[in-house]
Amino acid sequence: MEGTDHYRASASLRRGSSSGWRNNGLEVFSRSSREEDDEEALKWAALEKLPTYDRLRKGILVSASKGGANEIDVDNLGLQERKTLIERLIRVAEEDNEKFLLKLKNRIDRVGIEVPTIEVRYEHLNIEAEAFVGSSRALPTFINATVGAIEGLLRFIPIFPSRKRPLTILKDVSGVIKPSRLTLLLGPPSSGKTTLLLALAGKLDPSLKVSGSVTYNGHTLNEFVPQRTAAYISQQDLHIGEMTVRETLAFSARCQGVGTQHEMLAELSRREKAANIKPDPDIDVFMKAAATEGQETSVVTDYVLKILGLEVCADTLVGNEMIRGISGGQRKRVTTGEMLVGPAKALFMDEISTGLDSSTTYQIVNSLRQSIHILNGTAVISLLQPAPETYNLFDDIILISDGQIVYHGPRERVLEFFEHMGFKCPDRKGVADFLQEVTSKKDQQQYWARKNQPYRYVEVNEFAEAFQSFEVGRKIAEDLSTPYDRTKSHPAALSTRPYGVGKMELLKANFSREYLLMKRNSFVYYFKLFQLVMMAIVSMTLFFRTEMKHNDVTDGGIYTGALFFAATLIMFNGMSELSMTIAKLPVFYKQRDFRFFPAWAYALPSWVLKIPISFVEVAVWVALTYYVIGFDPNVGRLFKQYLLLLLVNQMASGLFRLIASIGRNMIVANTFGSFALLTLFALGGFVLSREDIKKWWIWGYWISPLMYGQNAIVVNEFLGHSWSHIPEGSSTNETLGVQVLKSRGFFTDAHWYWIGVGAQVGFMFVFNILYAIALAVFDEFDKPQAVISDEPESSVRPGGAIQLSQIEGSHRTDTGTSGIDEPNNKKRGMVLPFEPHSLTFDNVVYSVDMPQEMKSQGVLEDKLVLLKGVSGAFRPGVLTALMGVSGAGKTTLMDVLAGRKTGGYIEGDITISGYPKKQETFARISGYCEQNDIHSPNVTVYESLVFSAWLRLPPDVDADTRKMFVEEVMELVELNPLRNSLVGLPGLTGLTTEQRKRLTIAVELVANPSIIFMDEPTSGLDARAAAIVMRTVRNTVDTGRTVVCTIHQPSIDIFEAFDELFLMKRGGEEIYVGPLGRHSTHLVNYFEGIEGVSKITDGYNPATWMLEVTTPAQELALGVDFTDLYKKSDLYRRNKAMIQELSKPAPGTKDLYFPTQYATSFFTQTLACLWKQQWSYWRNPPYTAVRFWFTTFVALMFGTIFWDIGSTVTRQQDLANAMGALYAATFFLGVQNASSVQPVVAIERTVFYRERAAGLYSAMPYAYAQALIELPYVFAQSVAYSLITYSMIAFEWTAAKFFWYLFLLYFTLLYFTFYGMMTVAVTPNHHIAAIVSSAFYSIWNIFAGFIVPRPRMPVWWRWYYWACPIAWTLYGLIASQFGDVHTILEDGNGQTVAEFLKSSYGMKHDFLGAVAGVIVGITVLFAFIFAISIKAFNFQRR
Repeated sequence: MEGTDHYRASASLRRGSSSGWRNNGLEVFSRSSREEDDEEALKWAALEKLPTYDRLRKGILVSASKGGANEIDVDNLGLQERKTLIERLIRVAEEDNEKFLLKLKNRIDRVGIEVPTIEVRYEHLNIEAEAFVGSSRALPTFINATVGAIEGLLRFIPIFPSRKRPLTILKDVSGVIKPSRLTLLLGPPSSGKTTLLLALAGKLDPSLKVSGSVTYNGHTLNEFVPQRTAAYISQQDLHIGEMTVRETLAFSARCQGVGTQHEMLAELSRREKAANIKPDPDIDVFMKAAATEGQETSVVTDYVLKILGLEVCADTLVGNEMIRGISGGQRKRVTTGEMLVGPAKALFMDEISTGLDSSTTYQIVNSLRQSIHILNGTAVISLLQPAPETYNLFDDIILISDGQIVYHGPRERVLEFFEHMGFKCPDRKGVADFLQEVTSKKDQQQYWARKNQPYRYVEVNEFAEAFQSFEVGRKIAEDLSTPYDRTKSHPAALSTRPYGVGKMELLKANFSREYLLMKRNSFVYYFKLFQLVMMAIVSMTLFFRTEMKHNDVTDGGIYTGALFFAATLIMFNGMSELSMTIAKLPVFYKQRDFRFFPAWAYALPSWVLKIPISFVEVAVWVALTYYVIGFDPNVGRLFKQYLLLLLVNQMASGLFRLIASIGRNMIVANTFGSFALLTLFALGGFVLSREDIKKWWIWGYWISPLMYGQNAIVVNEFLGHSWSHIPEGSSTNETLGVQVLKSRGFFTDAHWYWIGVGAQVGFMFVFNILYAIALAVFDEFDKPQAVISDEPESSVRPGGAIQLSQIEGSHRTDTGTSGIDEPNNKKRGMVLPFEPHSLTFDNVVYSVDMPQEMKSQGVLEDKLVLLKGVSGAFRPGVLTALMGVSGAGKTTLMDVLAGRKTGGYIEGDITISGYPKKQETFARISGYCEQNDIHSPNVTVYESLVFSAWLRLPPDVDADTRKMFVEEVMELVELNPLRNSLVGLPGLTGLTTEQRKRLTIAVELVANPSIIFMDEPTSGLDARAAAIVMRTVRNTVDTGRTVVCTIHQPSIDIFEAFDELFLMKRGGEEIYVGPLGRHSTHLVNYFEGIEGVSKITDGYNPATWMLEVTTPAQELALGVDFTDLYKKSDLYRRNKAMIQELSKPAPGTKDLYFPTQYATSFFTQTLACLWKQQWSYWRNPPYTAVRFWFTTFVALMFGTIFWDIGSTVTRQQDLANAMGALYAATFFLGVQNASSVQPVVAIERTVFYRERAAGLYSAMPYAYAQALIELPYVFAQSVAYSLITYSMIAFEWTAAKFFWYLFLLYFTLLYFTFYGMMTVAVTPNHHIAAIVSSAFYSIWNIFAGFIVPRPRMPVWWRWYYWACPIAWTLYGLIASQFGDVHTILEDGNGQTVAEFLKSSYGMKHDFLGAVAGVIVGITVLFAFIFAISIKAFNFQRR
């Protein structure tokens, strides 16, 4: 946390200590002046005699357990010893952190060591980006993407003008950030806060145009390493989900090292020894331990966990969308802690409080403040909604708006500046909120203080200019005019080493992390092994040795097939590297850019540690199959085959990692991955023999790694003893083995085995080295693009929107904003009538099965109770806040009441307007705004709302009313300016957090619900956005609906917009349920009435106060249990009475009844889903456009490789080549379709879970729409492919044959696509889907009838040939093209082509009708399984 210490001594010392070093003398002395135990004094004297190096590695730790003082080795502090040390230094983070830092500081000051400091200046900083103009081009559609790609190519020729225009992000900003002052950065969304922080931290995207300068202590950014000197903490929480919190921080500390702490400690120790000063032993041990480099876990990690309040979850996995992990607020703190454990001396923190409650935020900022003040750090922190008490912790404020600095200076003078401009902050209003609203067009007027002058809107640049002439602004200009004296810069202040620790240490850290991740992901490796064993069993029984003769060349062909299959299977086994590498890339890029480690240190472990796995996998395969298939029984050849396959496996993993690091995105990598494989495959010498490869492709043959592997493995087999006889009746005297090799165009020299081995080794190194280079060179795949709107904002509705919101803003229940009340301000959101409903719940208990981890720690109960009998009532027109510290069970209670829990046990009574709650009917009248805003990424805001309204409003509402209602809701939630923006994926593209929040609320509002639940509607928003969202919520309540919100860190304004409060404490029990009262009087009186509770100070936020006085620590101090107190109060009895009353139906009411479960008919649901899918697909070019152009490209490539192969069928090998062409094409394109559809369906499925739970539609319409939308896209793909390949391969041009070709191809691609969708539907996520689906590809591959023709399969496997979809496709394609050709083959003993097909492959032309029927059947079957699985399985655990 400390931002600035100069020397953080070393990694470990770093944090804590760094701060620690400066402060309180008195305590230190009092401690050392006590009567010292002789023993401790003697040990200390012995320590003093050691040479400095050793002295810095030993300390004296007083431990109660071992009794007395013990000399310890600082390098090897155990977990327990670290715990006790931290526990003794800082018992309670809030109270003891400052004392601890002062002790540290004092120890340094006492011997006159100066701590390095950093002053950051930025002068005349201008930053511009390029953005597309207009909305149409920025929306990525199939056509736009294609045009864009072509334009991009043309742009290299400078004649083509760019459609981009410059967009200014920061306009001429200047300022000075002083050490030991904590600076708060405020500003409305998209005002340039993040860009400013990135510029200060030296992390700007190189594509931005920057002018002006940023200097640290007078040094420009290229004179030192800014990434190591300053830490930037970003808004996005990117972490590896399989690591625990402690492991994440420890890895970070290990990579960042300890800066210059070790040198400083040596100097300190030397001076202390000279002055004969004895330091406090605990502080001494802490500083020494923290200055030791290369520990796997350091004291600093423990210190940071302590002050960030993460000890509770230190050993919990961080988690991701698939793994249950820590909460959002905790994840945010991990992101902060990750940089705090390092030695950076300047901290730039971007919105670190998202999802934290105000007391946690206060604690974190306070501990940062202590370390900044005491250790002279430098820090700029941007916060969204700082509570007043948090705001008051800061020394300086930077207010930025529209890329200009409106104020930069001491916090005390900011209001003076605005009063000087004529704006005054009202009494019960947080200053931070006022500052963010006063520059905004919508909110400015309410703060105008000069009643004698008419108000006019003061623009941002007027503020900025006025600030230049204001005293504070003049002082900044003065400071900047005198350059920083560079001689005053402490040599240790700026880091010049590119990395924090030595290269070996970084490598060791990466090895241990990679090993840990492999252990955590061991399922994948066991699964792959299981898959290999299954495939081995299939191969063994298919190529069973009794069926495998050594008589003629045809027998040799079967063996070649078996060897080819082994080589490709082992090669494809590395395919899972692809998704595993890509999943970890975002974290890798973050850590690489923070200079945690160089790219090669990451690349090496991910290769080396997988080698033992290859050994095992290949050993299993070879051991099982070699003898049973009947390969040459010579142990030398067995080991040679093993070595070769081992190298093929390594080469393939390297290739897949390389593809992943170049593609950087699942869809692109899959596409290019398939493309690379296809090339290797087609040119590997088996599908197409060497003599038949066209001269313009022969280079592909020579660079295909598969070719070398394939040649080596067949040479190894066919030159063996089993093949050394000359077959009967052969025209030459070559051995059978040589004849087999020649027939398929392989080389016949024994040394080709060693050439093959050498080539595999070479390719393996080349691919892995290129992988490391790609990691170092490329950046993240997708950067969000800015769009400049064509028309000016105001022209949309001149003044209307602004006027309205003023009226609304003023029209708030009793929050006391004076406002203009106009008669025409009718209640909005009331176009459609609705019935008000109340919701009561009595003694609700919710429990889940005790997690395994807790059982293993000795917990005996079977159930973990999360809600302990809570009761309450929510009424129409009353806005209820559900509050409590993180982990109190707020979201759990909401999920239980809304019926969103999928597991666990619920007891107690829940009624709706007096009738027992039934989930089916309840979903129709309720809305639930989830905390994570899940929406289809590729539709616009307006479309999302139309879709929701279409499906959730009753059918008697006609289309026009519906559209009007949608418009009203958009107006109410202020989404009009965004109506044509794409929603995008959270945190990556599209809308900002605050815009997504408003969309989430709007999507529920258009359903016209009576009861709305909102899970943290304001988390992640700044004060202004939160005010907009709360205004939305308040407007909703005022229409007479029942609304319940869980809420984290409300400002006074937001808190007092609520009517009632439901306060819970950790453990799921309620401690206050009742009205707030004006200015929260009821709440305050209740708690102040409890003996010992401290009174609230004037102007303090009641929400924060109430959380502070009810902490477990307070309960201990007062010796009370707040739940018991509540249960004994009058309030409780009143609530119980109200629950009794409301849980009886009112006379004359009926229970909720709807004739159908869903609002619309099955047909309408399908239609609506199809409409949404159509937009989703059209605007998803990485999927649709890439797939289409990929297919076209593959078609051209295949056309050139198999040029004119179909016209001349005179030899058996020609037929084999044509089969190879058809087989490779359909198999690859199919697999490509299946794998690229998986991530798309996986994303849509999470949206489906939310929308189905909300009662938009049932599973079937969604599944049908998802299947139907593929039809036109796959059709276009098939037509393009068919036309190109059919003409280039030169098959016979008759209409019948061409349409057979098109028909078979279309349905093959369709069933593959549906197969991909089906595997996602039956598995929890697309990573597992990819592994499961690939299991079948290998089996289909082997039974397709190409590697082994059906007549040569053993009887016991023939049934599977008929069950293999690809076999039907191949049968259809070959029979339709060649089944009626009656030319006689040259080498076929006088057979015609048709007869040869029938005898060797078992294919008849007159069987085509059946084939067509079966292929359509397979397609329908897969689509049907997809639909059923979507309906039956729910992988969302709540």
